[in-house]
Amino acid sequence: MKLIDELMNQAKPGHFLQSGLIKRFSPVEIRETIQSLVTTEATDLAYALGDAGLAIYPDSEDILAITGLLALMRQDWPVAVELLTQLREQQGAQTPLFTFVMLVRALRCNLEHAKALAVAHEGLAIHPGQLELVAEKLALESMGPFAETANLPQ
Repeated sequence: MKLIDELMNQAKPGHFLQSGLIKRFSPVEIRETIQSLVTTEATDLAYALGDAGLAIYPDSEDILAITGLLALMRQDWPVAVELLTQLREQQGAQTPLFTFVMLVRALRCNLEHAKALAVAHEGLAIHPGQLELVAEKLALESMGPFAETANLPQ
């Protein structure tokens, strides 16, 4: 039985999620289920499944990526920054453009402009000339010295 079917059966009134249910599924299956839940607007269940997936598979790229996106959806910038930073560290030199763009945006929203600019530069070193990162870099640079001192104590 698919994870989404199990969750929907368990989500009926009078039923509780059984412990160990989610452990039977791989990180990929959990990520795919979360994506399905989000597209059907069952976001509360998607968030709960994301939290469970992260608890079970804290080092999985699939789980870090989807829970980072869920944190962005919730506008929970510190959590998004933490998860996407961990994802970028795991991906290393193979970090895809999307991870860099999402991390830069999370850092900007978390008012960490200097770090966002540094990540944009790092991303452009791996993905030279990519328009999304170039646009982010230019926007951050247009902030002038504020971007360089945004994280200094006041």
